[in-house]
Amino acid sequence: MYAVEVRSRIMIAHSLPDPFFGPAQNLHGATFVVDVAFFREELTQQNVVVDIGAALDVLGKTLEPLAYQNLDVLPQFKGQLTTTEFLCKYVFDRIAKAAHTGALGEDGKSLSRIRVTFSETDLARASYEGPIRG
Repeated sequence: MYAVEVRSRIMIAHSLPDPFFGPAQNLHGATFVVDVAFFREELTQQNVVVDIGAALDVLGKTLEPLAYQNLDVLPQFKGQLTTTEFLCKYVFDRIAKAAHTGALGEDGKSLSRIRVTFSETDLARASYEGPIRG
């Protein structure tokens, strides 16, 4: 399996209002390093997995509406615990949709899998990985 990975960063604020999260129940900031890996069984005609420039562009456009926002007040997250794991799946869904609609180029439509990883620190990270479905 071939893979190409791109990276960006995002700063957000949020709270996790459940006793399970201890002090993180309160409003706090987080800076995440976001890695997205694109997988395919065979290389394209150009011997690549995906156009890296297009992948960086899609990642940037996916993260931009969240950057420097308090996730607690965004309507798409109303009633959700915006954990790192939850955010991985949220970004995955949007990048998978972009792949299907051609934002990663025609070859992006035939990717096998995508993995989204949010690193909170050098000691902790979470991921969501799944197949690309139409």
